[in-house]
Amino acid sequence: MRRKIPSSHTLLCFEAAARHRSFSRAAQELALTQSAISRQIAALEAYLGSPLFERERHGVVLTATGQRYASNVARHLDAIELDTQEVMSGHTANQDVRLACVATFATQWLIPRLPDLHKKHPQLTLHIETRTRPFLFADAAFDAAIFAGTADQVQRWAGTHAIVLRDEAVVAVCKPTLLGRRKTLSPAAIARLPLIQQSTRPDAWPRWFEAMGVAHPRAHLGPRYELFSMSCAAAAAGLGIALVPHILIEAELARGELVVAHPAPLASQRHYFLLYPDRVEVPAAVLQFSQWLQQVSPMPKLAPLPT
Repeated sequence: MRRKIPSSHTLLCFEAAARHRSFSRAAQELALTQSAISRQIAALEAYLGSPLFERERHGVVLTATGQRYASNVARHLDAIELDTQEVMSGHTANQDVRLACVATFATQWLIPRLPDLHKKHPQLTLHIETRTRPFLFADAAFDAAIFAGTADQVQRWAGTHAIVLRDEAVVAVCKPTLLGRRKTLSPAAIARLPLIQQSTRPDAWPRWFEAMGVAHPRAHLGPRYELFSMSCAAAAAGLGIALVPHILIEAELARGELVVAHPAPLASQRHYFLLYPDRVEVPAAVLQFSQWLQQVSPMPKLAPLPT
């Protein structure tokens, strides 16, 4: 039976027009005329029986249906492109691991350790894309994911097998010059310095000061950054004190770009998990990657919070 699928050429024209929000820019990208793009979109809308764009005086805007369809089409075209690149490169599917990963963990912890993975498993090729929220593996072109969150969040991630990689311990760090001649700063001294805020953890500093037994009504104030890598860079630049997971700053601490301002970590219920679809037969490449992850670089022990 013939599949009810528009032609690949039509879908490419639609995806480009949706991404650019412009028929003319889509035409430039695909080396076609604007009228050719317009005819392909009109034919697709007629085939689907639903408008995908609203024509306006200065361009086009996706309809609600068009937005959903564009997102799905783009995802499937990306998967087809990746499959094609793998065949062209000579790799086989069982040698590759497509990993979704939180950004700072990937850049600060995982990628610097990949030479060891390649040494131990030279046949494996790891492809990494950024994802911060749970998703359905059935709807995404991923073999596994590294996720930072709580056990409850992972339990709600349906159809997955989860392995705890690391516990998260958050420490206060700063540029070495902020310490002066001191080895560490007292919580009261930290309270007098600019506090770098993490927009995804707005309660981090209030919780830290509460755990240290220090009142600090201005604990919510300070410059805010979205990513931990930004907070680390701001702290290394001397803009203040940042609270960041120790696992994400091992290299900066080793190079002396950052120092721990106070040895007591902020206890966290968050962990770093490796997840992959819960199925009878797990691909060998995923199992090898999982085993390697659990073997590399154990988390250093940190001083406990005072009681």
